[in-house]
Amino acid sequence: MPVSRTRKPQKPGRTPQRGGGRPSGQGRAPSRSADRRRPWVVVIVVLLVCALGAGVLAALGGAGGSEGDDGEPFGNPALADVAHRDPDDPLALGDVDAPVVLVEFLDFQCAYCGIHARELHPELVDEYVDSGKVRIEFRNFPIYGPESDAAARAAWAAGQQGRFWEFYAAALGEEFDMDSGRFSDEGALALAEEAGVPDLDTFRRDLDSTAAGEAVGRDSEEALSAGVTQVPQFLVNGRFVTSAQDPDAFRSVLDQAYEAATG
Repeated sequence: MPVSRTRKPQKPGRTPQRGGGRPSGQGRAPSRSADRRRPWVVVIVVLLVCALGAGVLAALGGAGGSEGDDGEPFGNPALADVAHRDPDDPLALGDVDAPVVLVEFLDFQCAYCGIHARELHPELVDEYVDSGKVRIEFRNFPIYGPESDAAARAAWAAGQQGRFWEFYAAALGEEFDMDSGRFSDEGALALAEEAGVPDLDTFRRDLDSTAAGEAVGRDSEEALSAGVTQVPQFLVNGRFVTSAQDPDAFRSVLDQAYEAATG
């Protein structure tokens, strides 16, 4: 099962959970380190309550939209705008006019996110993105605290130089301990170098910029407004997919979305 957001934050002194690999427990509300925190973090908590109370059931119900293989409507038209289809989006992969848009909500310290990135993501790119059927749009949703937020800002900074997906692969390419310093300034710089980010000085400035915090904040607000409650969580043409651990089921949803969009 994907990671949920219902457990209380981990108390100090407990053994660090594994990140980017084995299942590592449950999440908590998005947060930022003190020097980069914005006042609307309280608004995010309110949005979460509203999303859980009203948006989730409608979103998961998949009401509305084009019809799927079973004749039932595919997806929720109220979530159509979550797919931006921005041709200049550096955190997107694939044809901007692809029939299916897979929106991925991820925390770089999430264990199941790491499993998805290493095992299923490359296959989806080969089978669906490269064929023009699917476009993947990434959204940062850092729910595990300051180091998750730092990872999100670093990923955004890498994207400003066209190396987001290379950073994604480097950051999630192996298991690691949560809050281990992997996404400290030094760790993020090392990952950026591994990802081939050409200008590391610019990367460092972008990492600490107001623009990075605002971009991550927008992603988080959008996730909560859409009703995202877990990481990783995926939105396929307006239908949520919450189990990243069943590749066949995941492919089945993509196939249904493609047939609904093109049939």
